Amino acid sequence: MNIDRMTQKAQEALAEAQKTGVRHGHQAIDGEHLLMALIEQENGLVSGLLGRIEVPVPQFRARIAEELGRRPSVSGGASEAGKVYVTQRLNELLVEAGDEASRLKDEYLSTEHMLLAFCDEGDKTFAGKLLDEFGVTRKRVLAELKSVRGNQRVTTDNPEGSY
Repeated sequence: MNIDRMTQKAQEALAEAQKTGVRHGHQAIDGEHLLMALIEQENGLVSGLLGRIEVPVPQFRARIAEELGRRPSVSGGASEAGKVYVTQRLNELLVEAGDEASRLKDEYLSTEHMLLAFCDEGDKTFAGKLLDEFGVTRKRVLAELKSVRGNQRVTTDNPEGSY
C-alpha cells in the first residue's frame, strides 16, 4: 500500500492506530486499533458517518476499548523499542480499502474506504461483529457517504475540507 496515495486523515489514522497499540503494549497493530483511531479522529468522517447512521459513538468506542484491553500485552524488556508489527488482517483491510477507493473511482484511499472494508469483514472479526450489532452495513455507509459527499470523488490528499 502506497502511503502517498492515502489522504492525510487516513495517514493520521494509521499513525494513531500504531500509538494506540504501543500504549496498550500490543506487539501487533490490528483492525481494532485502526477502527478506534478512525472513530476518535477529530473532525473525522467515520464518526460523522456512524452518527448519521444513529450509532451511539461513545458506546461503540467503549466496546472497542474493552476489546483492546482484553488483548495480551507485553511490557518491560520483552519488546524491542520501536518494533510494532502490522497483522496480516490489517494489511488485507488496507488492500480492501484500496479496492474500495478504486470502485468509487477515487484517486486516494480515504477513511471512508477503510470503514467500508471493515463492513465487508462480517462476523469473522470483533470489528465486523460490532458493526453488525450496531446496524452498520455497507449499504447504509454508502448511502450516508453519498449524502455527505454527493458525487465528489477523492482527488486530493485532503478531501474532507470540501465535504
